[in-house]
Amino acid sequence: MTDAWTRLCELLEDDPEIVAAVTRAAAADADPWLVLIDGLDQAGVLAYLDPQDSGMELADALAGVPRVFRAGVDLEPVADIDGDLSAAITRADAILAPQALRIVYLAEEPDAYPLVVVSAEHAAEIVAVATSLGREARIFG
Repeated sequence: MTDAWTRLCELLEDDPEIVAAVTRAAAADADPWLVLIDGLDQAGVLAYLDPQDSGMELADALAGVPRVFRAGVDLEPVADIDGDLSAAITRADAILAPQALRIVYLAEEPDAYPLVVVSAEHAAEIVAVATSLGREARIFG
């Protein structure tokens, strides 16, 4: 089971500190999923939203994600979407796709919407590994 957690960490953000924290949590019967999400947030690679947020909040949150910033994409079309976070995420995912990036939702709490931007080549494996660990991860678009 630890190997699956390690692989998931590496696919999401290859950060040795996140891997170590998640591995410790898995060994200590703590919730490695929550430790992973917190680690991604601490590393600044997570766009953390509320389900009622609009495209403007999504565009602002994604602009601060290093992979999105380096890609230099225009997120204005995302900011123009009001009231439907799923539609805004789908639009943002389509904008990021030509840069070989995908948005992955990591289910946490009903009032939280953590999103991570990953390499497109890893997106399906992230969902598969998360599912094998009994967790929910979802790709948009």
